Amino acid sequence: MFRRKKILLLAFISFLILCCIIFITRLNFISSGLSRTSRVKANILLIEGWLPPGAIELAYDEFKTNGYDHVVTTGIKISDYYQVSMNGYLIFYTGNRFKTNENTAVHRIEIAAYSEMEGKDCAHFNLFVNDSIVTGFSADKKKRLYEIIWKGKLSMLDSVSIQFDNDKSDHSGDRNLYVKEIIIDHNTHIPYQYNSDYDIGEPDGKRRIRNNFSSHAELARNKLLSLGLDSNLVIAIPGKLVRINRTLSSALAFRDWLNASNIDVEGINIVTLGEHARRTMMIYEKILKKNYKIGIISLPDYKEINSTRYKIVKTLREILGIIYYSVILIPY
Repeated sequence: MFRRKKILLLAFISFLILCCIIFITRLNFISSGLSRTSRVKANILLIEGWLPPGAIELAYDEFKTNGYDHVVTTGIKISDYYQVSMNGYLIFYTGNRFKTNENTAVHRIEIAAYSEMEGKDCAHFNLFVNDSIVTGFSADKKKRLYEIIWKGKLSMLDSVSIQFDNDKSDHSGDRNLYVKEIIIDHNTHIPYQYNSDYDIGEPDGKRRIRNNFSSHAELARNKLLSLGLDSNLVIAIPGKLVRINRTLSSALAFRDWLNASNIDVEGINIVTLGEHARRTMMIYEKILKKNYKIGIISLPDYKEINSTRYKIVKTLREILGIIYYSVILIPY
């Protein structure tokens, strides 16, 4: 009996190794299949709002080149923590909040933040007050307050900036920093939403995102407007805030909007990123019940191009995601 179990275990291990070898050797083929672009003749361009700024710019080019009548941006409601996903500066503006006749004093400034990863992979950020660096912090996965003591007049406090400076994405995960708010002297809370800008790279305003939005759909719309699109052409359709099934939430919101609108739909092309294309296509076809011609436009994922390990992890995640969605979409 023991010998039989040992043989079965060795056979199972050999099977897993063979599957891994086949997967790795066929990685490019599988990846290409998941990320295949297939356009249809369409008058609506749908852009997934979670796409990075560079991808939004490519989606803008798609709209200008192919003569769509409408642009729809989708994406879930945002959480109370801002995701700083690339190296850059999250700048909080504090001017005109405090009286001008106070004396110089010692003040406590706290930053509510956490990291998506921890240990050697934790997010690092530098803290600036009025453009002068004060100190640096390494955040972990626990939501906590990072504090400094600052001496001066609050009326002279113009800005507090958080510089995320060690962005990385590889087989171990995607390192991101999450920031909720700054707190001054325990009682003045300044949330990131409507009180901050995010400068990608350097704080020069060239790649600036104004945090005046409440959903990823609105964020993508704001980016398109900054590129020059007419505001009458771009419609933001936010989905419910969910931890999982985010694409499904966005698709359901789009379906409800489409049913309530009087737009004559010739076809819909959906813009997404990399291998996520196959899963996005599957979800929208199921939710819209194939009542419309739906195409998919897969933009290149530059992180994937620069990292084979990232590509392996993402491809596996999308395969598992397709299997998962094949099950949860059955009731729709």
